[in-house]
Amino acid sequence: MAVRAAVLPAIGAPLEITGIELPDPGPGQVRVRLAAAGVCHSDLSLSDGTMRVPVPAVLGHEGAGTVVAVGEGVTHVSPGSPVVLNWAPACGSCHACALGEVWLCANALNGAADVHARTTDGTDLHPGLNVAAFAEETVVAASCVLPLPDGVPLVDAALLGCAVLTGYGAVHHSARVRSGETVAVFGVGGVGLATLQAARIAGASRIIAVDVSPEKEELARAAGATDYVLASGNTPREIRGLTGRQGVDVSVECVGRAVSIRAAWESTRRGGRTTVVGIGGKDQQVTFNALELFHWGRTLSGCVYGNSDPSRDVPLLAEHVREGRLDLSTLVTDRITLEDIPAAFENMLAGKGGRAVVVF
Repeated sequence: MAVRAAVLPAIGAPLEITGIELPDPGPGQVRVRLAAAGVCHSDLSLSDGTMRVPVPAVLGHEGAGTVVAVGEGVTHVSPGSPVVLNWAPACGSCHACALGEVWLCANALNGAADVHARTTDGTDLHPGLNVAAFAEETVVAASCVLPLPDGVPLVDAALLGCAVLTGYGAVHHSARVRSGETVAVFGVGGVGLATLQAARIAGASRIIAVDVSPEKEELARAAGATDYVLASGNTPREIRGLTGRQGVDVSVECVGRAVSIRAAWESTRRGGRTTVVGIGGKDQQVTFNALELFHWGRTLSGCVYGNSDPSRDVPLLAEHVREGRLDLSTLVTDRITLEDIPAAFENMLAGKGGRAVVVF
């Protein structure tokens, strides 16, 4: 029986909501009925060619649902199990995995080249980032599903698969924010809101949210921001004014644009840390001169998937949810259908809202 899905027919083409045919799960595979799927900026980057994937493809990589069936050899989940999708499963054998840096696994996205399903007219489809979550159901490798711990609502749990792992990891694994430090977060989308909550959980003494939209201030403060700054050419000076003319200990950039990366860098104190989470295009060139690199002594680092290990971090995040420290529902600003995904893309381009979630 066909299920409905959002298909990207070609790079730069509009998404098509259509029926697809899924195979039965083979050995080492799991079929999942989706409860919800978050609409992430990475999906937009896939659709416009900023990030390359084989097409046509079913997009969507941030999701949660219930296991429908399992193939031979799958033992860690069974039919009826609630699960979170993991779009970047580590192979466990490459150089990065051997170093314990599973978020840099060289083989994590190998599955994106596979034929995942077919349209009802027989066209082969690929899973955009392994898991093809923009569909009522999906079939994935067993390594792409993580059992959902008790105490996390299934729809909200979709955000654990990308936005929350990325934002939490940026604070706790990449920037390693310590209690009492000051933090600036550039970009108040889904990842930015998760980053603000993570900074609060880490015990940051001052948390400054930066965004181009004045409408996001309420969202930012609800997530933990103590201050809100409208992005402008004067942003670094404003942030230094809020921090005794020093700058923040840590800046986290969640946009992926040269101007905001540079502003995040300039807003960080001498000897501080700047972490870049946002995924930008090759045209977003950021420049530094040799003297400032020496003088400021700052650390600038990239951050992939929050430098997270999903098998380790999802249970930890679930504990934060159960204890009331992490509120997933406040990250969701729009609950939508598959047909609404293109509008959600437009809202992201316009800098509107937090996380839109497709609820099936």
